[in-house]
Amino acid sequence: MIESYNFGKIIIDGTEYNSDIIIYKNSIDDKWWRKESHNLRIEDIEKILDNKPAILIIGTGCYGLMKVPLELIKYLESNNIEVIIKRTKAACDEYNTLYQKKNVVAAFHLTC
Repeated sequence: MIESYNFGKIIIDGTEYNSDIIIYKNSIDDKWWRKESHNLRIEDIEKILDNKPAILIIGTGCYGLMKVPLELIKYLESNNIEVIIKRTKAACDEYNTLYQKKNVVAAFHLTC
């Protein structure tokens, strides 16, 4: 469960993270980075696809500066992955609502 999020910092189950992360059902990748910092690309989420989530929650940053191209959204949906895209604070709230009910993966940009 995500306990708190503020610009550049997220606390999950008592552990603080200060870099962008991917939250899987049983692990956290705290070394996640994208090839084009504020533009999400398919290559940036290949490991997520290997986990075959029912839902992918994308946190686009405190101010929503990370962009998710429409073609990426369509690609995920064509692979039966529901995509939820929100600024990171709202995405964290969404994750806390859904993570125990469904196979959810979350990818969060923690800064801008």
